[in-house]
Amino acid sequence: MRTVILAGGLGTRLAEETDVKPKPMVDIGGYPILWHVMQIYAAAGFREFVVALGYRGDVVKDYFLNYRLLRNDLTIGSDGTVEVHDGIDDDWQVHLIDTGRSTQTGGRVKRLAAYLQDGTFMLTYGDGLADIRCADLLEFHRRQGKLATVTAVRPPARFGGISFDGALVSEFTEKPQIGEGWINGGFFVLEPGVLDYIDGDETIWERDPLERLAADGQLAAYRHEGFWQPMDTLRDLLLLRSLHDAGDVPWQVRT
Repeated sequence: MRTVILAGGLGTRLAEETDVKPKPMVDIGGYPILWHVMQIYAAAGFREFVVALGYRGDVVKDYFLNYRLLRNDLTIGSDGTVEVHDGIDDDWQVHLIDTGRSTQTGGRVKRLAAYLQDGTFMLTYGDGLADIRCADLLEFHRRQGKLATVTAVRPPARFGGISFDGALVSEFTEKPQIGEGWINGGFFVLEPGVLDYIDGDETIWERDPLERLAADGQLAAYRHEGFWQPMDTLRDLLLLRSLHDAGDVPWQVRT
């Protein structure tokens, strides 16, 4: 089964990092966030990826072209030959496909149609992390029998929560998840039929296609109560980096 990762956006709200590289290549703990996303799927055995490139796609291609060389010890001979010593070797197949610099999210999926016609596929964003068990997500999708499943998450609150007992604080919770309300957390499971809901390059996946799928009774929701954190702003990036640097990697899926 193939996993599509949308990795072509400009990331304008992270301009401090994305002036020279796409947002999915922003570093967390020595690895781009794209790598962390791929590890979530690999933990469930999903190891074939179709990465939809756009802005600075050359940076992503360069990273994967040199992936084994950068992650392992090397011996370089006087004739320029390179021997890669045994070490880390992720068993991945990665398709790196240029889907246009200004193409919208739905358009990027549509441009990948040739890779997605064979059956069920996964879809997510290259800038969001969660401790989601993708095998459970797939099982849920198959039980529903719909064209699409979206992972619903509770958004992290930006401020601390306070509960009162008269004039006293009975409970203080730093940055809790809100107690109600669900949003699109990415991590979709889709059937090839969803491609018929996408008109072309200007189609935004999160608008007309998902709205029409819902109206047609073809969109199921998998509720994820665990960790979920997007990397939309510098604040989000610093949070993810601080969690990783402290040895707390809450998006790491334990197998």
